Amino acid sequence: MTKQKRVLILGGTSDAAELAIRAAEMSEVEVISSLAGRTQRPLVASKNTRIGNFGGIAGLTNYLREQQIDLLIDATHPFAAQISFHAVAAATAATIPYLMVLRPAWERTSGDRWIEVTSHAAAAVVLPELAQRIFLTVGRQELAAYAHLQDRWFLMRMIDPPSNDSIPPGKVLLERGPFSLEEERSLLQHYDIGAIVSKNSGGDATYAKIIAARESGIPVVMVQRPAIPDGEHVADVESALLWLKERL
Repeated sequence: MTKQKRVLILGGTSDAAELAIRAAEMSEVEVISSLAGRTQRPLVASKNTRIGNFGGIAGLTNYLREQQIDLLIDATHPFAAQISFHAVAAATAATIPYLMVLRPAWERTSGDRWIEVTSHAAAAVVLPELAQRIFLTVGRQELAAYAHLQDRWFLMRMIDPPSNDSIPPGKVLLERGPFSLEEERSLLQHYDIGAIVSKNSGGDATYAKIIAARESGIPVVMVQRPAIPDGEHVADVESALLWLKERL
């Protein structure tokens, strides 16, 4: 019997969960999923899942060697840049193939009122000129960047509750996407939202809010993605599965 290839998938996204499920269906593959542990209710798609940090490049390199990992696939969030840089460095050190699954960023279309910024600090600077009531969809770890805006009201949507008290005034919604266009239209209207802050995460799960904003003429402060490391990358799960099959 041919020895299975051990594949480590760095996950936490819906793409990573789908990839882990489908890769595990291959008889030649043993899938190990890794989650950073930042989300209290993670998308666990593999029975063989580890949770927690590796301890930098050295820790990940040691793990790859000790666990005899044959292939490393990085399917983390587009804004999880640090782990992506660690992953490509560790794969290089362990001399194993490496792939990044990076879904395409959203692109501005006709009717969009985007203000593109490079950081949450920059987003907070432009908000006071835009609206009094703001839909903040950046995740719980970024809320502190907006906490000083005490004269604005924020609707804050995230999966898990905030981990500290340094958050701006407003209402917290604990929800996980995907969200329908009708839901997003209703949300903007119900809370009388005048502006949205979003990370350019790409994908379909939360894009409906961008469409709803476009329809209503609401400005969107769009935080751009951080730089990613050099290396082979694909845009979707199908392409990642093809890459995997070619290396079995």
